[in-house]
Amino acid sequence: QVRLMESGGGSVQAGESLRLSCSASGGAVRMYAMGWSRQVPGMQRELVASITPGGIPTYEDAVKGRFTISRDGANNLVYLQMNNLKPEDSAVYYCAVLEKGVSSWGQGTQVTVSS
Repeated sequence: QVRLMESGGGSVQAGESLRLSCSASGGAVRMYAMGWSRQVPGMQRELVASITPGGIPTYEDAVKGRFTISRDGANNLVYLQMNNLKPEDSAVYYCAVLEKGVSSWGQGTQVTVSS
């Protein structure tokens, strides 16, 4: 089973940027759509960005124009560039293979944005 590890989170002020990385091990993911989701206490997990094997992205309206998802198939990596961060972006961010049963659930990476 593919294992995923998120990194790159941190504490920033509103308007600043972060770049999240997702490293996949145990198997290739280039043939799968990938996504980034986030979850805050008391809220359901929200898929904010996805990318097809060919590199076509889709974004949730709340992050459109600010976030960019990309992938490096050769190195089994997926990125989420987050610009102009807002306090409401604060959450634990998770990457996922958008194919049921392929990957395990990672620990996520915390993003905290202060005003």
